[in-house]
Amino acid sequence: MTTPDIASRRALGAVAALMAGALTLTACGGSASADDEKDGGGGTDAARTSVANLVISAKDGSSGASINATGVTVGDGRLTDVRMTVAETGAAVPGAVSADGGSWKPKEQLERGTKYRITAKAKDANGRTAAADSVFTTVSPADSFIGTYTPDGGTTVGVGMPVSFTFDKAISDRKSVQSRISVTSSSGQEVVGHWFDARRLDFRPQEYWKAGSKVTLKIDLDGVEGANGVYGVQKKTVSFTVGRSQVSTVDAGTQTMTVVRDGKTLKSLPVSAGSAENPTYNGQMVISEKSEETHMDGSTVGFGGEYDIPDVPHAMRLSRSGTFIHGNYWYDQGNPPFGVQGTSHGCVGLRDVQGAQGATDGKWFFDNSLIGDVVTVENSPDGTIAPDNGLNGWNMAWSEWVAASAV
Repeated sequence: MTTPDIASRRALGAVAALMAGALTLTACGGSASADDEKDGGGGTDAARTSVANLVISAKDGSSGASINATGVTVGDGRLTDVRMTVAETGAAVPGAVSADGGSWKPKEQLERGTKYRITAKAKDANGRTAAADSVFTTVSPADSFIGTYTPDGGTTVGVGMPVSFTFDKAISDRKSVQSRISVTSSSGQEVVGHWFDARRLDFRPQEYWKAGSKVTLKIDLDGVEGANGVYGVQKKTVSFTVGRSQVSTVDAGTQTMTVVRDGKTLKSLPVSAGSAENPTYNGQMVISEKSEETHMDGSTVGFGGEYDIPDVPHAMRLSRSGTFIHGNYWYDQGNPPFGVQGTSHGCVGLRDVQGAQGATDGKWFFDNSLIGDVVTVENSPDGTIAPDNGLNGWNMAWSEWVAASAV
């Protein structure tokens, strides 16, 4: 009669072993990035673990993270909390969750070469939570490049305004960089890029922009390798408006300037262009800066101490080398009247008064000019201005312009 008792004890022992094994297997399941449901129903691990797939784009411990594209996404769930801070200071980085709860990104571009921390939480459709965190460093200034460009988005410019990039590092892969910059016009004009050197890339159509057109600039350089181990960090779209067409022609022979707007002459003004010793460049020059008053010191442009005027009125820059069209209040001191003789060091002077006040020729032209307007000089004994001396690529044949495009 002892055999059944022994058999029963063996069977019970086997069942107990199986149960212990099952408990052991259950205890070893789960996820470090999700909370289990305490449903007490003996469900499987898959049923009790959050299915929300939470991803921080910059991996924990990584460097070289994007300053534009870094963020958080979730699949099969919704974000419930995302916090980003500067690791060194703990300063919060503002951001926003998308309307569908599926992604988060910073509100502003991140800083280069900075360590950040992101902690994030999400829930799936059953309310189960997933969590993730990452500490990472963005791409360093030494390993990245940025292009400073003009004109700014939202501005209204003259018909001669090119889109001009100056990069902070030499670009060796010009094709890769240029192919990720798009400039288009609502006028339908073909726009082509031209590399002046390894750091400067300008875009323009064959003829001046059509008046009233809208030009859109798309920059998609984030992650683009412009040189060995040096990557772009810019990604944005801006647009600007081309205003009315105004081209002013300075005749250095007659010392007059004729201002033509939309094909009609607005005014003819007497000027004082460059002297015989320091003539004004010929050619098409684009107004790149405007200052109601500015300091002009001849020593900064190779003229030694020949002039130093702290308050030149109504100054508009035409070249990088120091050519301006500006008001001149000191001209009447021993000079013939405006419109008779050129006496400047290469600039174009207009009648004006000290203090930049009053109804003068200088003020009228300043008030009626836009950055991007064209001032063309003719009949000067000097040569034609170099296309890269300022925003003056119009002084280059179209075939030559296109030849220096990388795409």
